[in-house]
Amino acid sequence: MLSRAEKTAALDQLLYGFIEELDGGNNLTIIGIDEVGRGSLSGPLTVAAVCLPLAPRVSGLNDSKKLSATRREKLATQLYRVVVCYSIQDICADEIDSVGMAEALRRGMRQALREVAEAAGEPDAVLIDGTPLHIHAREQAIVKGDGKVASIAAASIIAKVHRDALMVAYSQEYPHYGWESNKGYGSAAHIAAIRERGLTPLHRRGFCRGILQEGLF
Repeated sequence: MLSRAEKTAALDQLLYGFIEELDGGNNLTIIGIDEVGRGSLSGPLTVAAVCLPLAPRVSGLNDSKKLSATRREKLATQLYRVVVCYSIQDICADEIDSVGMAEALRRGMRQALREVAEAAGEPDAVLIDGTPLHIHAREQAIVKGDGKVASIAAASIIAKVHRDALMVAYSQEYPHYGWESNKGYGSAAHIAAIRERGLTPLHRRGFCRGILQEGLF
């Protein structure tokens, strides 16, 4: 049985191996993009794009959902020190309601990519998690990419740490919805608070319509 250190080393090799093979020793500009908050009832959709160098490696990267909050924060601190550049975009609830989630996601990814490309140069590859979104001619969509590709995992972690901190801060302004713990997702306590107190300006009305209608009966 592998030790924890051996498992981490194997995962490091998997995640970095993908971009090393893609780079092929050519010093390519590779940008990874991921989002968090897509299924949340409140708060922004947060997109991060990063240009992650092949060295030095940041050990322990993974899908942000598979990491503890403490581990994510430590990794984010390390990533901020080593990334060539990064961008974080928050797409607010009103915009999500106005244009829909798919278009909001494309807008956020395009803007994050644009800012990173301005600093790092035109990308040779744009790696995104999930299904194709057609945000760039050199886009590669990788299913569960945040657990397979170091640059996507890095974007996932940076986005998650940033958004979680936002939701904790917002919970001070709206203390009845439990955002400090549920981060805006549909926990039982959050849903109950919506039915009792209604929506805040940070709620996605399209996502909450069914909850409010159920509360009428």
